[in-house]
Parts: sequence; structure tokens; C-alpha cells
Amino acid sequence: MFNPVKTFAPNVPGIMLAMVMGLSAAFLSEHYGAPVMLMALLLGMSFNFMSDSEKTGQGLEFSATSLLRIGVALLGARITISSLTDFGWPTLLLTAALILSVIMTGVLAGRLLKLPKNQNTNRSVVFTIVGITAMSTAAMIVYPMFANWLGLDERQTGFFLGATIHDVAQVVGAGYGVSDYAGDNATVVKLFRVAMLAPIVFVLALMLARKNKGQGAAMRFPIPPFLLVFIALVVMNTMNWLPALMVNILADLSRWSLVFAIAAIGMRTQLNKLKEVGMAPLVLLVSETIFMALCGALLAYYFV
Repeated sequence: MFNPVKTFAPNVPGIMLAMVMGLSAAFLSEHYGAPVMLMALLLGMSFNFMSDSEKTGQGLEFSATSLLRIGVALLGARITISSLTDFGWPTLLLTAALILSVIMTGVLAGRLLKLPKNQNTNRSVVFTIVGITAMSTAAMIVYPMFANWLGLDERQTGFFLGATIHDVAQVVGAGYGVSDYAGDNATVVKLFRVAMLAPIVFVLALMLARKNKGQGAAMRFPIPPFLLVFIALVVMNTMNWLPALMVNILADLSRWSLVFAIAAIGMRTQLNKLKEVGMAPLVLLVSETIFMALCGALLAYYFV
């Protein structure tokens, strides 16, 4: 018989550790004026050895994934549809074009670097997870400073962060590290990118299927449940169906969930694993990240 308490119990030590790191980050942020998300990330990274512990590893994984999704989903309670349409459809279409261009650039760069077409191995999966986390972590720290150097306002900065940082968690951390307004914009743009991946990948899969007839399996593109909850809350908030008290409660739950999740992500970031796959994939990832950052900065500067 399924016992939810027994099933969830192994997660508790890791969740408690993430909460301690998150609360410590909030204390440092309040007393020294540093962004709480950045403090949570840096504190977590200083304790990254805890992710290898049998006691805390499972709970940290839960905090970095499920708790993150909960936090992002609940962000919908403080955002309205106008936050998305405020950018204008031409800008959003350019954002979709940016996603497609990054994918195609990656394919071409992979060929130039003579990477194998099928990278579906355990080592490649590890590289993808660690590499994306590493690039996103660096972006969370560097991109807000880059945006300030470019002279972007909060709206432009939010768009830039949401359009260029790989991971949802670091988008949220970077955006809300600048301001609530920038964080809202960054989250909306990033989730728009997430939603756009399904049709873009579908088109690419059709192109690949035509090229390799008879070799493809049935294609499925599941929509993340947290994205559906986010959209539902955005609609409810836009229609004024959520009482002010509930909006405040959900916003606080979202904020703390994200702080704890960012701390857990920091503890699960182990950059030394990048060396396991060699230089070529690393060069590809860094080049793609720089390309996306430059294109996103141009979009934010000239079109937002």
C-alpha cells in the first residue's frame, strides 16, 4: 500500500537544508542589501558537497526541481496577461525567431566541431545538466551588470534576462535580484520561450522525419504542468478572481519556494563534471550562450 509519509520522508533532510540556506540568504540580504536570490545561490554553491550525501541528496533534488516548479507556478498569481502583451507581438515573434536561430546555430556549430549527431549518452546528459546550470549561474551574476552597463531600464532588463538565460530558476533569480518589475517581465518572457519550444521542436522533428523516413517514433510534446498552473493563475489574476489576501499569500509562498530552490540548485552545481566530456561540447555551449546573449541584448535595446 502506498504510504505518502514514508515515500516523502527521505526528502525531508535535503529540504530542511535548502530552507536553512535560503533563510540564511534572506538574513544576509536584509542586513547587507545584497539580492536574496544571489545570496542563496552563492551560499548553496559553497555547500555543494552536500548533494553527494545520501541523507540530503534526494531532498536537494526535490527542492531544485519540484519546489522550483511550485514557485514558478505560483508566480502567476502576481502577473497579468498585459505583462506579456505589453511587449507587443512583433517583439515576441522576434523572441521565437531567436530560439529557432539558436537551435539552428547549434546544429551548424556542432557539425563544424565534428560532434556526433547522436549525443544521447549518460555522459552527454550529465554535461547538458551541469553545463546549462553553470552557464545559467554565471549569467545570473553577470547579465544584470551587463544590462546596467548597456543602460537598459527595468523593462528592457527583464526582457533581456528572460530571453537569454537558459534555466528558469536563474531567470527568476536574476530578474528579482534587479527588481520585482524586472523579475515579473523576465519570468513571463522565459515561460513564453518554454511554451514556444513545443511548436519549434515539432517543426524540426517533422523536418528530421522527412529526412529519415521510417526511422522516427511517435512524437509527443507534453506541456509542463507547472506552466499550465502558471497560465491559469495569470488568467484568474487578470480577471480579478483572486482575493488580494490570496494573491499576497501565493506571492509569499512563491518567493520562499524559489529562494529555497535556488539554494538547492547552488548545492547541486558541480562544475568539475564539465571536464568529463572534453572541450568541443563546452566550446559549443559557451558559443551558443554568447550568441544568445548578444542577440537578446540587441532585441532589448532596439525593440523593447
